[in-house]
Amino acid sequence: MSDAEDLFAAQLFAVGIHDAQREHRFHKVRRWRFDFAWQDKKIAVEIEGGTFSGGRHTRGIGFRNDCEKYNTATLDGWRVFRFPAEQIKTGAPLKVIEEAHEKFTA
Repeated sequence: MSDAEDLFAAQLFAVGIHDAQREHRFHKVRRWRFDFAWQDKKIAVEIEGGTFSGGRHTRGIGFRNDCEKYNTATLDGWRVFRFPAEQIKTGAPLKVIEEAHEKFTA
């Protein structure tokens, strides 16, 4: 788990969102996991590291694999919110997830 993920977890806790599942395995066959998930609402958060440093998520095969993962999740009814790790510090992702929790009830 990354520093950005730990910061996001602390932000969630600070606003009273305590029920996030970390490293939630959402697919029965593939070993795919979400960084954060709320299974009852089918809301997932992925914090993408290395977006400006040539990390796995921005290189060819990593990007292709992420597309397969996110498309499969969408077909299964998940709402996947993706945020670059650098954005977590701004608090903007937290606002999006707070809104999602209000909008998408179980």
